[in-house]
Amino acid sequence: MRVIGDPITAALGGRLPADQIEARKEAAGLNRPILEQYWEYISGLLRGDFGRTADNRAVTEVVSTYGVATLELVFWALIVAFIVGVPLGRYAATHRDSGSDVVLRLFAILAYAAPVFFVGLVLKLIFSVQLGWLPGSGRASAQVELDLMHVSPKTNILIIDAILYGDMGHLIDVLKHAVLPAVALGLLTGGVFLRLVRINLIQTLRADYVDAARARGLSARTVTGRHAFRNALIPVVTVMGMQIAMLLSGAVLTEKTFNWPGLGHQFAEYLSSRDFMAVQGIVAFIALLVAVMSFVIDFIVAMVDPRVRF
Repeated sequence: MRVIGDPITAALGGRLPADQIEARKEAAGLNRPILEQYWEYISGLLRGDFGRTADNRAVTEVVSTYGVATLELVFWALIVAFIVGVPLGRYAATHRDSGSDVVLRLFAILAYAAPVFFVGLVLKLIFSVQLGWLPGSGRASAQVELDLMHVSPKTNILIIDAILYGDMGHLIDVLKHAVLPAVALGLLTGGVFLRLVRINLIQTLRADYVDAARARGLSARTVTGRHAFRNALIPVVTVMGMQIAMLLSGAVLTEKTFNWPGLGHQFAEYLSSRDFMAVQGIVAFIALLVAVMSFVIDFIVAMVDPRVRF
């Protein structure tokens, strides 16, 4: 990102005199050789310093301020993905090549391929504008957000803050605001889970130990539930790390569509203002988060599947 130009000229060029831009570049160390700047940035990452924005705000402060909202959205989206993908994938596998199986496979492809902002706009048009059932923007109503600011201890996770506040109306309001963005983002991963569960459960149902279970006279439901379904879920857990990366990238468009004040929304704002240092710092943080989550998922898979340990 630095090869294409310095962030100060990109963000403020044409709005400040040339001498002031040069002074700011000198103060930020952007006039030094590019390799020297790169080494300094990498060294800063090792110390937990992800850089500063154009308004001299630490990227770590931006992440701590807006990241909780994004993680909350990703959490709700994962719940939607599991609710949609796992039961429907199991149903499609147990009704292989039927009409419902074909419909579910087409649904999985559309859910994965449809742009998340398009799905979000359609959901807003139907459930917010036409039916008026659900709010179409924000994490909560304005009054609810004001009330939750005085919760102690404040977690910035609105669902927890609403519970601590002790008002059922506030809790319902927070949940209603989360439905549409969670569904829009969760369908993206739900389609992947549906296809994974379907194909892995079909393969597992062909295994020898499943045939042995059938030979013992066990019912089809017992064979599927106790012997095949659990093993079919292992690949879903394995790819979850990559799906979290997909959710984090999809959160940028989802948050812009629903005006969800998270890290993705702020990331888009920095892109619009050409604040390259902020964009670079947020991307580096997300990359680190994905790497950590992938390691955690691998550790969980090793605990679930003893074959992975050897």
